[in-house]
Amino acid sequence: MTKIAFRTRIEDLRRRELIEAAHRVFMQHGLGGMTTKRICEEAGMSAGILSYYFKGKEDVLFAMVRLNNRVLMEAVATGLAQATTRWGRLEAIIAGNFPEGLFEPNIANAWLSVCAASSTNIRYVRLQRIFYARLQSNLASVFRDVLADARFKQIALALGTMIDGLWLRRATGEALISTDCTALVLSVAVALLTEAEQAQLQAA
Repeated sequence: MTKIAFRTRIEDLRRRELIEAAHRVFMQHGLGGMTTKRICEEAGMSAGILSYYFKGKEDVLFAMVRLNNRVLMEAVATGLAQATTRWGRLEAIIAGNFPEGLFEPNIANAWLSVCAASSTNIRYVRLQRIFYARLQSNLASVFRDVLADARFKQIALALGTMIDGLWLRRATGEALISTDCTALVLSVAVALLTEAEQAQLQAA
């Protein structure tokens, strides 16, 4: 390995460590409680190191939020890979949005702080749009050829809004459980779909 390649590898590792440290601080203190000092202390690095690997705190925050979204997306992808029917895919998508161990009040509050920051930060807006676009795409893979476009959009909006609403309630400290939330959102899907549509989803 050349000296340049070795240095690049070390820099990538340090960046990753700082991003993961920022993610842990984010989970504990929310977006407003994230400081350069806290991030570096969590990573076990000196306070000035952040500016060496990132242009500023804003850059590490952006990388951290992207990582947080990726964690949820990966949880959904894992479930989708195991699904054998369209209904199974729907269950995986919904369950993946309430991952056990992550569906906690402090994490919900951190997510809420990102949503609030999105009103003035275009980079956060883009990340949120990517996340919602992925949810829309995943739901489309379930309902394609079963629902007309207008009806699909209506149901997708209802399910997405329900998911967001439960995260909001969790942020207030309400004692919600991942499996119960998954079942609740699925019950909404059942209420919105006809018996014939449900049969199609369960058949293949």
